[in-house]
Amino acid sequence: MSTREVRVGKVVFGGGRPAAFIGGPCVIESEALLRKIGRALKKACDELKVGLVLKSSYDKANRTSLKSFRGPGLEAGLRALARVGAELEVPTLTDVHLPEQAARAARYVDCLQVPAFLSRQTDLLLACGRTGKAVNVKKGQFLSPWDMRHAVEKIFSTGNKNVLLTERGAAFGYGNLVVDMRSYEILRTFGVPVVHDATHCVQLPGGNGATTGGQREFVRPLARAAAAVGVDGVFFETHPDPDKALSDGPNSLKLADVPEFLREVRAFDALSKEVPR
Repeated sequence: MSTREVRVGKVVFGGGRPAAFIGGPCVIESEALLRKIGRALKKACDELKVGLVLKSSYDKANRTSLKSFRGPGLEAGLRALARVGAELEVPTLTDVHLPEQAARAARYVDCLQVPAFLSRQTDLLLACGRTGKAVNVKKGQFLSPWDMRHAVEKIFSTGNKNVLLTERGAAFGYGNLVVDMRSYEILRTFGVPVVHDATHCVQLPGGNGATTGGQREFVRPLARAAAAVGVDGVFFETHPDPDKALSDGPNSLKLADVPEFLREVRAFDALSKEVPR
């Protein structure tokens, strides 16, 4: 089943096209680091001729501990994303947490993201939809794929049809996530492009006590599996030294490993797109 095409800047998701990528650091630690990572990702994606949307968060509002680093804040973070995106000529994405943040963020980025924990929040979904920008909704860890129909309908009700749905794993007991590969086919029935979150689905929520743990070793095999199913995009977070990252280090890809990761995913994606749906 082919999905509708959704454009994020010049990058197209869906419509049977090759999978595009959403990648970047979890949080904006500094504009210099965001630029360094963005340049490396653009180079790798340009070499493979695959689409890139640069992502990062100006505020991690759902950190496990009050003491954890959250980011530079709304205005500073958005301006940094806008500057780096313009310099690299790539579209950008960031998450928003409150309805009043949507219109402000839409002035700076090409795609608004609704975090998984907030994927049922009607006012937030409607505010994002009303901006007219593409909206990427992460499926809540506590929701079935069937439940995401309602999130899509809420955004569609604003007249905005530019919606992506991202699978990032389902809660499996305490402190663990699993990815049900059936989810991609179910989400696809809503007619919108479907994205695999390669790094968040290997998190171990609260696994390190005051911070979230992760199993980085499973990022690549699960991404290959999702590409083989035929997803429309792959989301991932990366850092030059994940063990020193200020957020989501345990499940982030090492920046030096990204080119090989992209090649693997692209190869499996190409095979899946050859299979009649």
